[in-house]
Amino acid sequence: MAGGRRRGGGGRRGGPRQHPGAHEPAPSPAPLSSPASPSPAPLSSPAPAVVQQNTGAAPKTGRPKKPPEQPVARGPDVDSLGFQAMDRNVPGLSHLILQKLNMKSYEDYKSAMDGRKSGSDFGIRTYFDMFQKMEDTFKFCAECKKLPDALPDPKSLRRCKRCQNVYYCGAACQRANWPLHKKFCKKLKLVALDRLVEWLVFTGDIPFPTETWTRPAWDVEGWEDWFSMQGQLEEKLDAILAGRYMTLLWANAGKPRPEDGELRESIQRLVTDFHSRPLTIGLGLRLFSIDPLAKALTVHVVGASHVETLNSRVTDYDELTQMFPEHRGMEVVMVGLDVVDGPIMRPPLAMPAPWGRVYLSSYKGLYHDFWESHVETKLATRPDLVVGFHPGFHACPDLLAGWLPTLLLLRDYRLPVLFTVYSEQELKASLQILVELDTHIVGYAANPFASRRPEQVHSSPNKAPVYCSSYYIALLGLAAAAPGVEELEDGDGWQGAEPSAAGGIAAGLG
Repeated sequence: MAGGRRRGGGGRRGGPRQHPGAHEPAPSPAPLSSPASPSPAPLSSPAPAVVQQNTGAAPKTGRPKKPPEQPVARGPDVDSLGFQAMDRNVPGLSHLILQKLNMKSYEDYKSAMDGRKSGSDFGIRTYFDMFQKMEDTFKFCAECKKLPDALPDPKSLRRCKRCQNVYYCGAACQRANWPLHKKFCKKLKLVALDRLVEWLVFTGDIPFPTETWTRPAWDVEGWEDWFSMQGQLEEKLDAILAGRYMTLLWANAGKPRPEDGELRESIQRLVTDFHSRPLTIGLGLRLFSIDPLAKALTVHVVGASHVETLNSRVTDYDELTQMFPEHRGMEVVMVGLDVVDGPIMRPPLAMPAPWGRVYLSSYKGLYHDFWESHVETKLATRPDLVVGFHPGFHACPDLLAGWLPTLLLLRDYRLPVLFTVYSEQELKASLQILVELDTHIVGYAANPFASRRPEQVHSSPNKAPVYCSSYYIALLGLAAAAPGVEELEDGDGWQGAEPSAAGGIAAGLG
């Protein structure tokens, strides 16, 4: 399947920022805008875009002393709940997705996300088929929530010409929806464009080759500084614009090719999305004063799924080498039930990572099982840092119960931990849970290396887009048993100053 991620029902890159099973009502019809308000854009004919469904999982069993003799029945995960929750906003949407992608069940959908299906399995024979089928899964009226099959003419859905993202069954629904849609139309245009251009991540055109950092890591405050260190940036962007796959994309997408300036900005947003994870790991190392130049390091990515591993390459985290030249070796181990088979599906190292290289490996299973079977038996090295990208344990009680053994293990072994979340709402909910677990919260703040790619809730698009890894939370041990760790005052931490030896982070939401 080609590019794009979908925020569907609940949890990690798959849904609204709330309980995945909770009802999320459709916006009530609003009165027409006043004559002084901008009028809604005219509707265009349907045209394809490219999307990739998103699924993931969280640990779901208890914390046994030894691996169970019988396989433990797996309960609902983030993505199965999220997939089902789409129908609460748009009845029948999950069935439409399965139908358009030539699937019979959620299990087929899950197999696709695990990399066990090819394009031909979805009835895709051409590039145009690929883009058209993906766009078909977005076709429903944003106002009345009707799917094409519920309309007298299934082809009557038309897309907003401004954003090229949201559909309506007619002018009446568009006018009724405009007071809400106008708040998000400009951002949703970026979402639709990035969803198409993301295909170039899968073809290998994005990201462009990067440069060794010319400034120390603690002096790089965010993406502006990072881009300023990339030599010949315009030439690299122009090479992507002139590339074969960019040409193929717009020859088959069914819509006009945007201006080069818009495409350059889209490419740069997707580059930040690609590098956000390794740079967030680098941020975690800095915050906890873990020095990659002092020894070889091991980082565990807990709760990893297809989001981190689908179509992954062994070089995907090499930006850590650019960030820390002359490092002594780093291993990044992806641990999760939904790790996808591929080049990084290789056993974790029992010895330090090779000098100057970032070595990716993976383990398909629960983190606490991995700890007992590999870390305690020295088949894998103990982590210097544990990172969880959008763990989603705040989303519902079932998911929290699944994450509980891992959260307690991380706390009890006093492992440095960095979690990321999408929004301030998720941040507050996650902090409340961690406080109740007596976890010592070293600090939390906005992530300077959050993705700049906007993402929408698929089944309810007229909401403010969110950005991956927008905030982070740093944890270390028990709340009452973390001597020597002190939080920093507001304004300290990342903002141009080397963090303290304790690795504190500016905390507070206001």
